[in-house]
Amino acid sequence: MNTVFAFFGGLGGWEILLIMLVILIFFGAKRIPDLARGLGKGIREFKDATTEIKDNIEDGGTKNTTSKTDSTESSNTKDQ
Repeated sequence: MNTVFAFFGGLGGWEILLIMLVILIFFGAKRIPDLARGLGKGIREFKDATTEIKDNIEDGGTKNTTSKTDSTESSNTKDQ
């Protein structure tokens, strides 16, 4: 009987074990934690970027435009 995982489709336990064994042989035991750490950082950065974009869309983009306007006004007053 095959165990169905949401992200693996219809792969069973033996197929997953074989894939993990090939990854272990291909990358080696020392590189796997580094790869997982890098993957985690990439996913975290992606989530942060999507959250920031979502917040900007919900705010109507006013957060970025006001900060640019404030810095422009302050530099204009310094010049005068």
